[in-house]
Amino acid sequence: MSRIARLSDVLINKIAAGEVVERPASVVKELCENSLDAGARTVRVELEGGGVGRITISDDGHGMNREDATLCLERHATSKLRELDDLFHIDSMGFRGEAIPAIASVSRFTLHTAEPEAHEGTKIHVEGGGPPTVEDAPPRVGTVITVEDLFFNVPARRKFMRQGATELKHCEESVVRLALAHPEVGFFATHEGHELFASPASEHDPRERIAAALGPASFPHLFPVEERRLGVSVTGYLASPEYTLPNARGLYTFVNRRYIRDRGLISTVQRAFQDFLPAGRQPVVVLHIDVEPRAVDVNVHPQKQEVRFADARGVQDAVSAALSRVLRASPWLGTPEQQAANPPPRDAAHYAHAVERFLTRAQEATWGAPLPTAMDGPGPSQPARPLSPSYFAPPGGGAPGPFPGPAMPGRTLGFGEAQPQLNEAPPPGYFVALRPMGLLGSRFHVCEGPGGTLVVLDPHAALERARLTAYLRRLDEGTKAPAPSLFGTTVELSLAAVKSLVDGREALLLLGVDVEPFGGTALALKSVPPGLEGVDPRALLEALSRALPPRSAPLDVTSLAEAVRVMACHAARRASATPLTDAQLRALLGELDRADFTPPCTHGTVVVLEMPLLELERRAR
Repeated sequence: MSRIARLSDVLINKIAAGEVVERPASVVKELCENSLDAGARTVRVELEGGGVGRITISDDGHGMNREDATLCLERHATSKLRELDDLFHIDSMGFRGEAIPAIASVSRFTLHTAEPEAHEGTKIHVEGGGPPTVEDAPPRVGTVITVEDLFFNVPARRKFMRQGATELKHCEESVVRLALAHPEVGFFATHEGHELFASPASEHDPRERIAAALGPASFPHLFPVEERRLGVSVTGYLASPEYTLPNARGLYTFVNRRYIRDRGLISTVQRAFQDFLPAGRQPVVVLHIDVEPRAVDVNVHPQKQEVRFADARGVQDAVSAALSRVLRASPWLGTPEQQAANPPPRDAAHYAHAVERFLTRAQEATWGAPLPTAMDGPGPSQPARPLSPSYFAPPGGGAPGPFPGPAMPGRTLGFGEAQPQLNEAPPPGYFVALRPMGLLGSRFHVCEGPGGTLVVLDPHAALERARLTAYLRRLDEGTKAPAPSLFGTTVELSLAAVKSLVDGREALLLLGVDVEPFGGTALALKSVPPGLEGVDPRALLEALSRALPPRSAPLDVTSLAEAVRVMACHAARRASATPLTDAQLRALLGELDRADFTPPCTHGTVVVLEMPLLELERRAR
């Protein structure tokens, strides 16, 4: 008997589903692409249960007759290809003929379709890849496909689905990508009756579609991009450097109207913007790259989200030229006459200019009008407005950092001042990107940031943040306390402090601090956590005695947080008593990029000042 057997069609379809149907969003993408290939002018997506429960795609395309509707459920049956040469000249979204049979094999699948002006429609039902049930149905315009109970017959796949909210986000993103690629088609998506995305056809002004996808605030910041070269056309829109996102969610690249995630293209876009954006911000770009179909291979990825260019370098050069031309012209700075009167900063200062514009926009959103800057010139006095509150304000209130009180009219705010959240959630990689330049007043460290920004750091606050993170992580992970020190010390304390520390000895052991009564009001300090060696033991224990939770309180990270803050502050006080060496400072900057800036710290303002190069240039005039 032969050991090799031909797989059944049902099994083949289920294997194909593993590649084509990764999650509900894959179903939305494949079926909407079929609607576009059918010439639809409106596509509607209805979801339930994050797409796992039900997906319904309806369109007003040309529909199918009964023969085609039945045939589309067979694997590798497609209207897009006929001959081998067609594979190298693909101008449709779908072409493999795998999506519909794969989807029908892992769901309860229903198709209702009819050709234009037909007197009778067709309705087909497939249960988990079983034989199709074909019946007459009322005629309709276009096609409706309903996919229910996705992966109901593949429990292992369904088990690994994310939460409904996560799957819903992916479904919505699939609709957004197709909508951005086809502004001439109306897209509407709902989830259990609630609107997710609604955008009528907007072919006359694609910015309306971009605003529908990314939010109306993006509309006034969008500027057209165009570059045409032999065999390559780059069109689309970029947002000015004052409108950015903290991640790459606003970066969309399309090749022949197909959404593509190509590392080379993404890197090209990011390099074009690198001198214009603050650290940790990503550009907003929607680019359409059109090439000859023979110059790109779209058949290299199961979900068709990657392509292979015949001339990848030429495509990247065209994209770079298109973006650089708009960025260097800086059209968002005003009309040509306004730019001539107030020329844009030199390339090295574009970063600083983008930061200032970003801050102005943030202030307008917060207060309704921008704070006056050095560019405003003399004007009527305005009431001072307080800065946004910082989670790291010193205990008892007050503004963080060395600039207490509200912002004063007539003074341009540095980045660190105007955005105290820099000391709450710095962008990833912010600190390691700093270049130490020297010490100011035997205390503050002066660094150069991206784009020539002047950054001043408080080493005590920086060390305190690093130690706080280390102590909290050790406490949260339940790491064993350090072994007792070889040489302990005896400390005389107040009676109240001794009582508090003895009663709280269990809490102290969790923190890595071991004390024992030594007679009268004396305590023996036997061990401390790393970083606290050499601190003033009396000051440390007195402060800890006031920070320990009551005996009845549960011993957890929350109840011990105040004591951890005390330890971190004392550890930083000792370590910052002498200036840090260059190696120590660089190691500390690395720790800060790994630190958790969420828990409050006694001294939270690590970045004392960040001043853009543009402001320094103004003051030097």
